Amino acid sequence: MESVPISTTVDAVSDSVAMDSPPQPRRSADDPFTPEEIQALGLRQDRLPRHVAIIMDGNGRWAQARGFPRIEGHRRGVSTVRAIVEQCSRLQLDQLTLYCFSSENWKRPPLELKLLMQLLEQYLIEERAEIMRQNLRFAVIGRRGGLGEGVLREIARTSEISQDNTGMRLCLAVNYGSRGELADAARSIAEEVAAGRLTPDQVDEDVFASHLYTAGMSDPDLVIRTAGEMRVSNYLLWQISYAEFWVTERCWPEFSRDDLHQAFQDFAARDRRFGGLST
Repeated sequence: MESVPISTTVDAVSDSVAMDSPPQPRRSADDPFTPEEIQALGLRQDRLPRHVAIIMDGNGRWAQARGFPRIEGHRRGVSTVRAIVEQCSRLQLDQLTLYCFSSENWKRPPLELKLLMQLLEQYLIEERAEIMRQNLRFAVIGRRGGLGEGVLREIARTSEISQDNTGMRLCLAVNYGSRGELADAARSIAEEVAAGRLTPDQVDEDVFASHLYTAGMSDPDLVIRTAGEMRVSNYLLWQISYAEFWVTERCWPEFSRDDLHQAFQDFAARDRRFGGLST
């Protein structure tokens, strides 16, 4: 009886298995992380924040420290936005809210304001394909007054085409100020009471929250602030009542995925009691 080399037999078996097994789908750089990949990043899937809010500070300071015009810092900051959005999406967070432009930012020089609005409009156009590719739900909170027609058009367009997506919600706070939001909510509630649609004793926390710009959104679990500032800066004052804070000295253009992972690791180690006691 003629002997068959072992290597030939193994190759034949391997070929048979390969033919019988369904082809494995190719994983792309946009696919959600597997539990094993999340663990390899030093993170715990069950301890990730579900909603992260970021105060993206230090663009201008980063640029000036390197001899660049301030607007270059904002341009570099857009690259950071792209990387952090993608990372949060792959980690399957429920929502990422970015403080892009505050109602107080109108005090800046006219040329910088013009360039910032142009940069925002450009971002909305150029990132639309990425938003759809990553299955993101796009939203904007803040007052629309004062924003240019081009920015408003692109906000509406991106919100419309992404409304049926099922992935992470990407929320931009644009022309946003929390005190203004609270005043707008109080005014809206007062109008409903005056019209007889609400009575004063019906106005509780749930009713008030339903009149905020963030109605229907969960409250942030974690607030990240860059550039070392220890201020809330009129950001989501109602919504962050029980959020954890994490501050880094890094300016936003140099904020990295590793910094994000460190924030999440520190968050996982926090003991969140919400006014109660540890169990």
